[in-house]
Amino acid sequence: MAKSIVVENATKYFTLRYHRTFKEVAVAKAKGRQTTDTFKAIDDVSFTVERGESIGIMGLNGSGKSTLLKMINGVMRPDEGSILTRGRIAGLIATGAGFHNQLTGRENLYLNAAILGMTEAEVRRKFDDIVEFAELGHTLDGPVGHYSSGQKARLGFAIAIHVDSDIFLADEVLAVGDKPFRVKCMKRMRQIRNSGDRTLFYVSHSPESVIKMCSRVLVLEKGRLTFDGDPVAGVHHLGYDVEDDDSDDEIANDI
Repeated sequence: MAKSIVVENATKYFTLRYHRTFKEVAVAKAKGRQTTDTFKAIDDVSFTVERGESIGIMGLNGSGKSTLLKMINGVMRPDEGSILTRGRIAGLIATGAGFHNQLTGRENLYLNAAILGMTEAEVRRKFDDIVEFAELGHTLDGPVGHYSSGQKARLGFAIAIHVDSDIFLADEVLAVGDKPFRVKCMKRMRQIRNSGDRTLFYVSHSPESVIKMCSRVLVLEKGRLTFDGDPVAGVHHLGYDVEDDDSDDEIANDI
């Protein structure tokens, strides 16, 4: 089977700055205090994903999940190592990413679809399906700056899910919005998973949804890959209880 994603010894450094102004930095240096600190958000991570696999990424807050997805998506590049992907990548890795607040939802639909690689002909062909999936009604012609986070997530996910992609990334996209819409998103992602020819990367804190959605789980802890394997075993490795009270667990039971 063809490889979809190859990550080899990927490392990403971030710098923390303890002072905001030049004056604060000058005073701190004069007193011999540290003004910055560098840490590894992703630390020597390696794995390979075959085409058609459904991968769950789990970890506590700050473990590097979103950073890893942004590097796979090409938004960031590793400072060390390499990340290779095959085919078109789509998905929602941040609510409202790529939207212009002063443009309408309709205008942002065309703009965001173009950013994701869709041609104008593709957008016209799929426009009605995207609008129907987003369920924004008359607000589609209002400025996105007036949208709630849930409405932005609706539009962003509706666009991304209609891109003919080889790799689909979903980073906590179900953390906002109402339950009926989140259930619909989960069902659509299961269709992607069941197609067998698209790779799914799904980030969630919900053990139940990851177990039901994914065939394999990667667990990150402080930027390092500490587990790669069976979803149930990965959940236990992280210390989560499958029966933890989580709203996404209820949603997983509805799909």
